[in-house]
Amino acid sequence: MLGLAIAAGAALVSAGYQSMAPTGQWFGRAFCGDRRRSKQIALTFDDGPNDPHTLKLLDVLAKHEVRATFFLIGRYVRQRPDIVREIMKQGHVIGNHTFTHPLLIFQPASRIRREILQCREAITEAVGEHSNLFRPPWGGRRPGVFRLVRELGLEPIMWNVTGYDWNAPSADHIEQKVSMKIRGGDVVLLHDGSHAVFGTDRSKTVEAVDRLITRYKADRREFVTISGMTQLIGSR
Repeated sequence: MLGLAIAAGAALVSAGYQSMAPTGQWFGRAFCGDRRRSKQIALTFDDGPNDPHTLKLLDVLAKHEVRATFFLIGRYVRQRPDIVREIMKQGHVIGNHTFTHPLLIFQPASRIRREILQCREAITEAVGEHSNLFRPPWGGRRPGVFRLVRELGLEPIMWNVTGYDWNAPSADHIEQKVSMKIRGGDVVLLHDGSHAVFGTDRSKTVEAVDRLITRYKADRREFVTISGMTQLIGSR
């Protein structure tokens, strides 16, 4: 009996880990990088649009002639569609990050469907046609979530490198966290906004991105969008 209890406990722990692990595949397949593309890096940004730091980030990306992927929160899209249009105008890929950023592990299927569809509607109203890419808030999912995502015509996108920039003390900290994990074919998670409040200061992220692009371009790495990293999932 004790052995069964230990095994059951271990299974629960493993399941809990897999529900939040960015590279975990227990609860459905999701793209999180491709090591075969050893010279490519895909920068992705969550929780925008955000004023003024999304626009400042766009300036940095334009300076380096880099395209990135932005996973947007629908309620912020409704608030600032002009920023969303600027993201699209500059050639970046726009993905769905739900309408209000709930943790999907604890949401019924009806709420998950509504969150995705409302975000899609907000982005479509702002810019028209966009990608079929979806990222779950916090990376959280449970069995069946990605199946529902695909039923709605979307492809789930996770990551394999993060800068932990949501509460980073400095740009140096973000740069170090990313550079420790870069191997090639990476999907890097960063944030141009915050689910908690519009207008969150992301100046450290903007500075770190400038440094990271400079650093890895000098190493002859290629910065691509998610759609550019793989042709198996949707394009803008």
